Amino acid sequence: MRHFLFVLLLTTSFNSVFSQRISKITLTGTGSTEMITVATDDAIINISPEGNVISYGIEYFSEKIANYSRLENYTGRIDMYGTYEDKASQGKLKYLGKTPVTYYASYDLEFLRGKLKSIGSLSVSYYMQYDDEALRGKMKSIGSSALNYFSSFDNESLKGKLKSAGITNLNYYSSFDDVAFKGKIKSIGQVSFSYYPSFDSRHAGALKSGAQWQNINGIIFYIK
Repeated sequence: MRHFLFVLLLTTSFNSVFSQRISKITLTGTGSTEMITVATDDAIINISPEGNVISYGIEYFSEKIANYSRLENYTGRIDMYGTYEDKASQGKLKYLGKTPVTYYASYDLEFLRGKLKSIGSLSVSYYMQYDDEALRGKMKSIGSSALNYFSSFDNESLKGKLKSAGITNLNYYSSFDDVAFKGKIKSIGQVSFSYYPSFDSRHAGALKSGAQWQNINGIIFYIK
């Protein structure tokens, strides 16, 4: 019986530690990162690259339209930081279901104040004011997943764009490529993307090959 309780507690602890994760990264048509989605036990939280909570709720996937989803209201516990709590957190999401959300406080470094600090067991770190200008202020890691970006020394069309998320690398068309698709995503992991060139007046810049919705290394990459 004692052995059974130990295994049960260990399993519960393991599930708690790994219950939050990066589930989706949304890229714009021009290759910029729009938001990073973290899945919790109960719902999802959408975060900007700079560590601001954009939205949260339940992601509903359409049964009729492939790769279509929308955000619906979460009807469980939603707590917000109140007026008597640290002013850097006031009015921000505190609990989503059983998942706590924290922010850097007013006594932390000014550069970090008010930015997302953790979602459940996932801690969030940032590129600081002394880092390269193209990276400065963006999230550096979410839990064990590192987020790397192209620097200000890279090609003009690549600067500041997401270079890797965890073990997945991203590449983009450079400013030397066709004007219709320069800066757009070229590959994510082993998946490549191509676009109609500028001389195709009807479809110029539209995605030619490579699905908008890709599940790569456990993360969904969605190209809008």
